[in-house]
Amino acid sequence: MIKKLMLLGAISTSLLSYAQKFSFIPSVGYGWRVAETPSGLSKQEKDCIKGLKSGLHFDLSAYYHVNNVGIGVKFSNYSASSNGMLSVENSQRNTIYIPISTTDNITFIGPSIMYSNYSEPTKHKLILDAALGVISYTTKTGNVKGTGSNLGLDAGFGYQYALSDHIFIGPKLSVTAGTLTKMKINGTTVELGDAKEGLTRVSLSGVVTFHF
Repeated sequence: MIKKLMLLGAISTSLLSYAQKFSFIPSVGYGWRVAETPSGLSKQEKDCIKGLKSGLHFDLSAYYHVNNVGIGVKFSNYSASSNGMLSVENSQRNTIYIPISTTDNITFIGPSIMYSNYSEPTKHKLILDAALGVISYTTKTGNVKGTGSNLGLDAGFGYQYALSDHIFIGPKLSVTAGTLTKMKINGTTVELGDAKEGLTRVSLSGVVTFHF
């Protein structure tokens, strides 16, 4: 009987150790795009672009842990919208203003690596992660739709407090970086030349980790 109890205890400990090697980490917050606004634009155009410079940030990652190192995958999404007025000249050379509405969406997905002290006996948890993958951009103004993708980078640092052995919460600061040299506008490929589309942003989020 004693041997059976010892065997069951060893199996339970082994299963618990195995189970606690997985983490699922969602976060939500706000992001700010850092690319400079192009020169030569009208005030109305600048105001419209300004509205697209900040928006909702969401990401989700999953890791398998080997000691303090986690190996997994990360997905993130940024969305923003802006309304404005576009000035154009009509056939009589009079300036008229047309209301426009623009929505932007930036996604990133790729393999990720993370350092954490999740396995250490402390309620104060630190995380540092980095991912390399594909960053994609979609922008739509009226009937005009632009899309593009390129190599991207996502990295972040966060602090979390352990509410229990399996749930940690806290803030995280992250950077998502990428640049487009060409885009498809309504299906037609356009080389951007010097007017590259900068997708880099800084994000501040609230993070929850489920560690099992």
